[in-house]
Amino acid sequence: MNKKIAIVTGASRGIGRSIAESLSNSGYEVISVSTSSGTVCDISNPLDRRRLLDEVISKHGRVDLLVNNAGVAPKERRDVLETTEESFRRVLGINLEGTYFMCQLFANQMIKQLAAGDNTSPGRIINISSISSYTSSTNRGEYCISKAGVSMVTQLFADRLAEYGIGVYEIRPGVILTDMVETVKDKYEKLIAEGLTPTRRIGQPQDIADAVLAIESGGFDFATGQVFNLDGGFHIRRL
Repeated sequence: MNKKIAIVTGASRGIGRSIAESLSNSGYEVISVSTSSGTVCDISNPLDRRRLLDEVISKHGRVDLLVNNAGVAPKERRDVLETTEESFRRVLGINLEGTYFMCQLFANQMIKQLAAGDNTSPGRIINISSISSYTSSTNRGEYCISKAGVSMVTQLFADRLAEYGIGVYEIRPGVILTDMVETVKDKYEKLIAEGLTPTRRIGQPQDIADAVLAIESGGFDFATGQVFNLDGGFHIRRL
């Protein structure tokens, strides 16, 4: 039996790398996408997105799983009263616009496979967002807005693709020990120790990868559009 094909964006490090490695270990042929290594693609560039799809189909003939993990933080944290248009466009161009059109492009490919009678897998899409989709950080407003947008992208495509049996899901990581968090690790570890999250440890990239494996296994096929909070319980409202 041929391996299923998975595409993981932002796979050069951190969460993306853990997801790619875990999927590979579980039997997938993984196309690891980044702007620096593996299969090179800038998801904010429409020509790069199309080239990625063409290369995958030319080599593998299909795609079964898309994990939209690629994302950036502002180069410089600024108060919302000082956010620059350049930073806003950059962050939303990658995090939101890139994710939206990756969903569109690869969803159409999955539909095409089904129309051709290929029932090997209906296809699944997993978008990696953030607790920032609903949590205010006034020194990086453009990042919060981009992740809030990803939440709606997930709902829209889950709704539209349900008729084809293509599941679309959102994973919201909390404080995960990645390069993005490394510079403020001490701050977050102190907050977590003081009770920021019920589970009093910082998250690891593997925590997110494990959730991807659970979703791709098919156990949540009747739960399209579901949001998975991988945040140590940060989302729980507590008194």
